[in-house]
Amino acid sequence: MDIVLQQLVNGLTLGSVYGLIAIGYTMVYGIIGMINFAHGDVYMVSAYITAIALALLTFFGIESFPIILVGTLFLTVAVTGAYGWVIERIAYRPLRSSSRLSVLISAIGMSLILQNYVQLSQGANQQGVPTLLTGALRFHVGDGFVQITYMKLLILFISILGMGVLTYVIQKTKLGRMCRATQQDRKMASILGIDTDKVISTVFVIGAVMAALAGVLVTLDYGAFDFYVGFIIGIKAFTAAVLGGIGSLPGAMLGGLILGLSEALFAGLISSDYKDVFSFSLLVLILIIRPSGLLGKPEVEKV
Repeated sequence: MDIVLQQLVNGLTLGSVYGLIAIGYTMVYGIIGMINFAHGDVYMVSAYITAIALALLTFFGIESFPIILVGTLFLTVAVTGAYGWVIERIAYRPLRSSSRLSVLISAIGMSLILQNYVQLSQGANQQGVPTLLTGALRFHVGDGFVQITYMKLLILFISILGMGVLTYVIQKTKLGRMCRATQQDRKMASILGIDTDKVISTVFVIGAVMAALAGVLVTLDYGAFDFYVGFIIGIKAFTAAVLGGIGSLPGAMLGGLILGLSEALFAGLISSDYKDVFSFSLLVLILIIRPSGLLGKPEVEKV
């Protein structure tokens, strides 16, 4: 029983990270109907920026963890958001009226550019940051115990907070209404006076910001990263977005949690060697039953 509960805790933490990154995929697809395959590498860039921000704050003699955390989050979110804006301007906007294949090739090219840019500038070796937040809560269950580290609690808290703030922005603010209007009918939104180019750029920035949150949290928790780390977690987050229903914000969150929980439970109870096989098999099964994903809306053919 304690093993199951421990894996549930691990799965919730992992799933919340997948959900944060999946939001970037699903928001971009919801607005322009295309997949930003460079999004995983934006997460990778945020991991390096996290390390650089930590080094800068330490250089200036800051030792308080709350100040380091806030400062690192602020610097990483700001710089990564700028990366998201640049990617939209360079890789997507010039090709917006082109075929989807052209945009797909451009996105893959941007992904390779980011990987090689980081590899050349930061080196190919694995990088790392020291553990800044130690300690854990332990709950005795039968003959065993369930442990959740303070860092995992922080990941859950910031992930839930970030998703909550984003949901409020999309549902209750003027920016959110413009995003939803652009998603439903870009031409009509433009006729009504909405600057759709600005909205699309903002969506790319929001997606990059959510990836930056995940990058900071995971880097502080695991400590190690390299220039290729964005590919694997990007594929997992994209899977979460498809699982929940690509284009659906709640679906991205739900898909991330389901994927994280399924991975953790399978790894803890059966075998960690085949956890990815199980996760993708679950995705295939769900898509066979619901091709649009769990919360996705089925596409209606226009006559």
